[in-house]
Amino acid sequence: MIKSELLNWLREEHRQWEALLDEIGPARMDQPGVNGDWSMTDLVAHLTDWNRRLVAYLQAAQRGEPTPPPPWPAHLETDDEINAWIYEAHRGHSARQVLDESDQVFQQLFEVIESLPDDVVIEPEWRLVHLNGERFPAGEFFDHFHDEHEADVRAWLARMEKQ
Repeated sequence: MIKSELLNWLREEHRQWEALLDEIGPARMDQPGVNGDWSMTDLVAHLTDWNRRLVAYLQAAQRGEPTPPPPWPAHLETDDEINAWIYEAHRGHSARQVLDESDQVFQQLFEVIESLPDDVVIEPEWRLVHLNGERFPAGEFFDHFHDEHEADVRAWLARMEKQ
């Protein structure tokens, strides 16, 4: 895979993501039950903070700097602990705030990928970008969403459509 193919894939996935958010609509963003008790706003915040970490890691690797700390407290070790922290950290944020943050992080992701050398090595199956001896899952946001959350979101949305 070459950089332009990765960018095209990311942009198409982002376009589909935005279409899903439009389908959900602002009035339903804060309704619980999307994934357990989480609302769509909670899910977007969850995905965004993990994406924020990826962007920071890519930016640091590109500059030849050490890996920066994650956006959550360093003492948190398990995904469940991290996800609980993300949930609490964003509770009370409006859907608009969370969506704006998500858009900003996506812009940063697109910018860092665009700024990579044209000959950067990218493993096509997982869209792993090789940079300074490390591998970064550039498609992590969408891959995780599709694998872990999309079925729940679509089932919730179908239930909402019937009401």
